[in-house]
Amino acid sequence: MEITLKQAQNVYETSDLIYSQEVIENALDKMATEINSRLAEQNPLVLCIMIGGLLPTAHLVTRFSFPAELDYIHASRYNGETTGGDIQWLVRPRSCLKDRLVLLVDDILDEGHTLKAIVDDCLLAGATEVQTAVLLDKQHGREKAIQADFKGLDVVDRYVFGFGMDYKEHLRNLPGIYAVKEDG
Repeated sequence: MEITLKQAQNVYETSDLIYSQEVIENALDKMATEINSRLAEQNPLVLCIMIGGLLPTAHLVTRFSFPAELDYIHASRYNGETTGGDIQWLVRPRSCLKDRLVLLVDDILDEGHTLKAIVDDCLLAGATEVQTAVLLDKQHGREKAIQADFKGLDVVDRYVFGFGMDYKEHLRNLPGIYAVKEDG
């Protein structure tokens, strides 16, 4: 469902700030320290999961202590909607995954169906190991298909956007993380 710029602006103006840019930056520092400690000597191939993982990946890799090799993968269950459907493979990595440790970086882990499908796909492509890093881990009490190896922040079970995450294809560019105002 397409929305207008005015509608997107209204959602932003009526939303709740969940995490400021400063809090996000601190979480990225912590994640990078953990990744550097565990993976720096293993020459991981860093795969950004597009489009939501773009900002978290860009900010995270600048903190790595090793010369990171980067590529991307684009698979989606949302395609501009607010609920997920069947996974659609839009772009596969151009890098060879055979015999590589892969580090997938994404914006948010909700129920984990997309991330799990991407992990499985990387393993089928010959990766020896796949590690996952997510900026946000949604806390909702439902079973998740996968757990992240590295996570930045826990987030409440609300529709969130900003810092890579969208609201109907808008508002990814915000430096903080916001939640759509709850009714009531």
